Amino acid sequence: MTIGSWILLAAVGIFLFFGLFPTWIMSGVLYTVLLVRRTPDKWGRECSIPDDEEYVGMYREGLAWGEKYDSFRRPVSVMSDGLRLAGEYFDFGFSRAVIIIPGRMESCLYSYYFAEPYRAAGYNVLTIDNRAHGLSEGKFCSLGFKEYRDILAWGKLLHEQMGVEQVVLHGVCIGASAALFALTAPECPDYMAGMVADGMYTTFYESFKNHMREDHHPVFPFSLEVMAHIRLYGGANVVTDGPVRRIARLKKPILFLHSREDRFSLPEKAQILYEKCTAPKTLRWFEKGAHSRLRVNDPEGYDRAVTEFLKTL
Repeated sequence: MTIGSWILLAAVGIFLFFGLFPTWIMSGVLYTVLLVRRTPDKWGRECSIPDDEEYVGMYREGLAWGEKYDSFRRPVSVMSDGLRLAGEYFDFGFSRAVIIIPGRMESCLYSYYFAEPYRAAGYNVLTIDNRAHGLSEGKFCSLGFKEYRDILAWGKLLHEQMGVEQVVLHGVCIGASAALFALTAPECPDYMAGMVADGMYTTFYESFKNHMREDHHPVFPFSLEVMAHIRLYGGANVVTDGPVRRIARLKKPILFLHSREDRFSLPEKAQILYEKCTAPKTLRWFEKGAHSRLRVNDPEGYDRAVTEFLKTL
């Protein structure tokens, strides 16, 4: 090699070490904070945003629902990918059931908040701790790319052990992505009948960038570096894959619930998902409500949309 080549190589090495290496380390820390569970108390069953009055209200209302129907509740568990997963099953004696899939940081107790329209419509209710959440085992949150197998395992439990003939999925944010991945998997059984998607994004990458902008953090290079960590450790390609790529494969009915005020899963992105979907579909817009805050701002409209959708199954 010539002296000039050595100088160029050295310059590139210096740039990578002093320019990209520090941001790579910082992105790794951010990835760990957001998507890796290092201790059992992280993402437990307590309210995840205890200083948010609206969120605490949703959580407490959900707990009250659980206490009201405590006599119907029992703990359940399944094995998936070598992980023991935990949940709570409310058996009201119906032949149909819903699996409520929460988003990141949430447990089965949070999901109680969304259960009433299903109970009122004649559905048993299964709320679950996603892997790496609540009482479930696991370290990594894979944003639906691996969790969908857990949903299929829960559905099998309901069908084969609980005698449930029809299973509906209700997913919130990342939970909606996991539900879609489950329903579009080749091994998805016929008794999985449809899904409700509350605030579903096109890709996690797009949603993450919106979070970074909202929090006034630099998008580049951290967004792409965090995505690289997700691919490396979580086994998920969240840049080019996601609901926007999978939605065309869906054959079963879907209800989209979305807020025009959603700053993370943008309304125009929800419209793209709806247009790409060729399955029986309904899109219900809500004028108010932040991301994952639809029902608390219009409980009657939210529950009515769910109830009307269930009548079509």
